Amino acid sequence: MFDMMVAVNQIAEGYPVARTTAATAKAGTRKARAAETRAALLAAARDVFSERGYLNTKITDVTAAAGRSTGSFYEHFADKEQLLQAMIAEMEASADAHLAQHEHPNDHDLTDRAQLREHIAIAWTVMREHRPVTVAQFQSMIAADPGSGRAWQGLLEQTTTLREHLEYLSGQGHSLPGEPQLIAAAMGAMLGMLGYAAPATGQPEDDDRIVDALTDLLLSGLTGPHRASER
Repeated sequence: MFDMMVAVNQIAEGYPVARTTAATAKAGTRKARAAETRAALLAAARDVFSERGYLNTKITDVTAAAGRSTGSFYEHFADKEQLLQAMIAEMEASADAHLAQHEHPNDHDLTDRAQLREHIAIAWTVMREHRPVTVAQFQSMIAADPGSGRAWQGLLEQTTTLREHLEYLSGQGHSLPGEPQLIAAAMGAMLGMLGYAAPATGQPEDDDRIVDALTDLLLSGLTGPHRASER
């Protein structure tokens, strides 16, 4: 009803309603094209990063692979690092989607093999599905100034969920080999380095073997004796 009254008033005032509709449609088309360009740039970056590596890739390599102009790149991203951050955000959204498929209470017990394996399997699956991003993220991290603390801060942010589960265990009186934040970061670093170094042509059974090995290794660390470190 309100929309109809607005339209009547516009006509009464000589306002070209058709022009408003056309302008809205044009804006919608521009928005759709912008979304397509952004998606094309992200997809091209995954391909180029996979072939050349993050450090060896130029912005013009990405735009050429996407079939877009260099100017269009800067309409969406300030630089290559911002492009990578957008790709990391997509990878993290994928991880959240995987977690949403399973029950995931805060009181997950990582000393239970099945629950620990679920975490490792999800992390490993996401890294393999987004391997170009995993590799680019690692290369960007090691290229940063070591004194910036960027690598450590990124590791802490990426292992928040693990840290929360370990804090729960610690609160329940379980002895850990170190502070929850440090242990979570160590687990994340192990996963990240292996995800970067593992060949891209692995078979599904290879992934299962890696997940099982990581699960048993970490489980041993979480459930083994830690009294010596407590003295």
